[in-house]
Amino acid sequence: MTDRFDLVIRNARGADGRSLSIGIRDGIIAALGAGLGGTGPEIDARGKTAGPGLHDHHLHLLATAARMESVDLSDAHDRDSVIARLRARSNAGGEWVRAIGYDERVAGLPDRDILDQWLPERPLRIQDRTGGYWLLNSAGVAKLGEAPLPACVERDNDGRANGRIWRGDAWLRERIGGSPPSLTALGKRLAQWGVTGVTDAGATNGAEEAALLAGAMLQRLVIMGTEALPSGAGYTLGPVKLLLDENDLPPIEHAASRIAVARGLRRHVAAHCVTMGELVFFLQALDLAGGSQPGDRIEHGGMIAESMIGDVAAAGLTVVTQPNFIHDRGDRYLEQIDSHELGDLYRLGSLLRSGVRVLGGSDAPYGDANPWTALRAATDRRTRDGGVIGAREAIDRRTALLLYQGAPLALDTPADLILYDWPDDPQALASVELTLIGGDIAWKA
Repeated sequence: MTDRFDLVIRNARGADGRSLSIGIRDGIIAALGAGLGGTGPEIDARGKTAGPGLHDHHLHLLATAARMESVDLSDAHDRDSVIARLRARSNAGGEWVRAIGYDERVAGLPDRDILDQWLPERPLRIQDRTGGYWLLNSAGVAKLGEAPLPACVERDNDGRANGRIWRGDAWLRERIGGSPPSLTALGKRLAQWGVTGVTDAGATNGAEEAALLAGAMLQRLVIMGTEALPSGAGYTLGPVKLLLDENDLPPIEHAASRIAVARGLRRHVAAHCVTMGELVFFLQALDLAGGSQPGDRIEHGGMIAESMIGDVAAAGLTVVTQPNFIHDRGDRYLEQIDSHELGDLYRLGSLLRSGVRVLGGSDAPYGDANPWTALRAATDRRTRDGGVIGAREAIDRRTALLLYQGAPLALDTPADLILYDWPDDPQALASVELTLIGGDIAWKA
C-alpha cells in the first residue's frame, strides 16, 4: 500500500548537502529520505536546504509587538530628527505618543521639562535603547495620578516626579492601563524569518502575562518569569528569571533564597548578566544556594572576562547570548569601551571551545528580532559600519545555526522545519522559503 501523507516536500537538501525529501503526517515527520515514495500534497523545495526551525531563546514578546506599533527612534541620531518623528505621530490617533529605541547620545536622558519642549500637547512616553528607562513629559506624568508613587519613579530636588521611570514597566502598564498589543503580526513576521519557537524572558511574568501570551502566536512558547508563574496550557514553563542590576544589586542572601525557591519548584534559574559585576554576583548566589544545576542560564553574558570562562564551564551553565548586538551596537562599543575589553563582549567561540553550552536570542525589542542578522554577526563579528569586535569569537555557519536550531530532523518528531537558502556571500542574510510548525504552513514565500 502506498503511504499517504498530509504534505510531502521533495527536492530539498539536508545540512550535509545531500538530496532529501520529507513526508509529514498528523504534524509529525513520518518519512525522510532521498527516494521517498508516497502521495499527498507536494511542495518542490527546488534545492533549498531543509532544517529544524529556529528558536529565539530570549526576547520580550509584548514589548516587541508594542514596538511594531510605536515610533522607532533607533536610527534618529540628532534632536531634530527625534522631535520630527514624535510630532509626526502626534497627529495620529490614540491618547499617548509612544516611542522606543531612544539613544541617550542624542540629548542624555531628558526630564519632563525638556520633553515638554519636544512635544507639549500629548502624553508622551519614550523608552530608551536599553529598555531600562521610560521618559515622560508633563502630560504623561499627569496620567500617573496622585502619590504615593513607587521608588522606580525618579524625583527632582523638590520631590516632584521628574518624568524618568527606571525598571517600572509592570507598574507603569498597570497605572496607565490600555490594551495589550496584538501578537499576531509579530508571529507572522517571525515565521517569515523561520522562527518556530520563542522564549519570553520577562522577569515579571506571572499568570496575567501567561494568559496574554499563551496561544497568541504561531510559535511554540516557553515563558520565564517569577516564582509565581504557573504551569498552563499553550506554553512550557521556563526558568525563574533574576533581573540583576549592578547599580542596585539585592542582598546576596535574597538572591540565594530565590534560587532555593526555584529548586523547590523544580525550575531552573536564569539571571540577567550583562556586566562582570552581575555575573560574579550570580555565581556567588548560586554557590550560596547550594550550587548550579544543568539548565541554569546566564542571560546575555555581555562581558565575560577570559579568566571567568573556566568558572562558567565548571558550573555547567548555559549562556544565552545575542550576537546581533555586535552588529547593532558594535560601533558604539568601539567608541566607548576600552580596546583591551572588547574581546570580552558577547563571547561565542571561546565559550564553545571551553565546553560551555551557548544558545542564541535576540533580546527583541532591544535587539534586531531577525535571527539571520545575529547568525551573520556570529560568523563575522562585524559591526553595522564594518568594524570587527572579537574576531577570535567568530564561529562557522553550521555552529552558528546550532545556537538557534534544535536536534536535526528525525522521524517521529514534530514537523517544525524550514526551507531556506543562506548565500555564500558573507554579507548576505538567508531567505526562508517555507516555515512549518506542527506540520502546518506558517509562512510560504
